[in-house]
Amino acid sequence: MRVLMGVLNVTPDSFSDGGQFLDPGPAIEQARELVAGGADLLDIGGESTRPGSEGVTAEEELRRVGPVLEGLAGEDVRISIDTSKRAVAEVAIDAGAEIVNDVSALRSDPELAALCAERGCGVVLMHMLGTPRTMQERPSYEDVVEDVKAFLAERIELALASGIAEDRIWVDPGIGFGKAVEHNLELLRRLGELRALGRPICIGTSRKSFIGKLTGRDVDERLGGTIASNVLARANGAEVFRVHDVREVREALEVADVILGRRNRAQA
Repeated sequence: MRVLMGVLNVTPDSFSDGGQFLDPGPAIEQARELVAGGADLLDIGGESTRPGSEGVTAEEELRRVGPVLEGLAGEDVRISIDTSKRAVAEVAIDAGAEIVNDVSALRSDPELAALCAERGCGVVLMHMLGTPRTMQERPSYEDVVEDVKAFLAERIELALASGIAEDRIWVDPGIGFGKAVEHNLELLRRLGELRALGRPICIGTSRKSFIGKLTGRDVDERLGGTIASNVLARANGAEVFRVHDVREVREALEVADVILGRRNRAQA
């Protein structure tokens, strides 16, 4: 399996593209561009989770994402809703979303797991240390890979106990979410250890600050680092890739898959 998840932030303050797609018209056009570039899924979010960000109400989140979901109704595109709130997820699922991408791994809203179980949708369980507002304040681990793995195993058990089907669960180690540069690098080096969890691994390195710290590049100049990190994540077992630059990353992964022997040239 290889899934390209195109990022669509309908926010004024996301770290990379905040404000660019706050209005429904540009957001819907960007959605179509992502699909044309090869996105298998659109991950639509109305609340920034960048380091230091403050939360917004469910009403505000819905005000942002609602018109975009309506504008994409009937189009040939799979949708993931990037939210930690049941109220937002429920509206999105009613509008056709089939996956809930929850950075809190079903911790923020105690009613979200039951909704996902009831509606039969997929979930992405992500590791985050603290909250977006506090997560980058001196993050510390005994062993970041073992700690993340144990957390995700516990959240998988919670999801299963809530009635969510195992084959609808993906896991995300949360690159950049409560991690220093060395933590992100260690997770990428040892990503294969998370395969023991038995669920598809979702990776989100696109344009993130650790790439900027390694390369000295500004946020809109990190494509090279994004491609490198996703290709190496693919080699180490990642199957779902959350990215802004879908076309370029897709082409890189197609070449990587041929080199890795995961598909032949005709399939690429």
